[in-house]
Amino acid sequence: MGIKKNIQNIQKEIPKDVTLIAVSKTKPLEDLLEAYDFGIRDFAENKVQELVFKEENFHKDVRWHFIGLLQTNKVKHLVNKVHLIHSLSSISLLLKIEKEFQKADEIANTLIQINIGKEESKSGILEEELLDFIDIVEKCKFVKAKGLMVIIPKGNDEINKCYFNKTKKIFDELKEKKYKNISMEILSMGMSNDYKAAIDEGSTLIRIGTGIFGTRNI
Repeated sequence: MGIKKNIQNIQKEIPKDVTLIAVSKTKPLEDLLEAYDFGIRDFAENKVQELVFKEENFHKDVRWHFIGLLQTNKVKHLVNKVHLIHSLSSISLLLKIEKEFQKADEIANTLIQINIGKEESKSGILEEELLDFIDIVEKCKFVKAKGLMVIIPKGNDEINKCYFNKTKKIFDELKEKKYKNISMEILSMGMSNDYKAAIDEGSTLIRIGTGIFGTRNI
């Protein structure tokens, strides 16, 4: 099946209020163009260098999302390039984003990445550390948290739904509170293999790579 057919099939399965992001990492611009021509305007990358290259060489109305582990020394390259950083995952990264975006007098829109499965192999804020982290976000002037992002542990559909449901509860609890820099507008959860379960549990944004473009190029 081709890229356009894959997008068409996914769009049939997701509600209108769920944003579909095409995860285009390692894929050539020709593949992105095929998705673009079918109406996709949100693309995601997990490497800063690749996002910068594509942003500079592709249609200017595209919204670029950064979804990978963001190294502090690479933050400066995303200024004026990125629509949304999904992987705000540590205090040191938060402070670096604040510093680099302040230089450009630009607001960095981010999602707080939650390590919902408490996996050592994954980045993210632990649930019990979240409120302390939010206190530091609230002191920033150039970083806004627009919601949460999660990458769940691998499991079956039942386990997936459990993690997604747990994340949604955190999202809903934060939504009830009044913050200056934090607004729970986006719940980024669900990828190619589990997006249906994520949507069932309240996801507002899904990140699809192989489901659109096929197997990733190494």
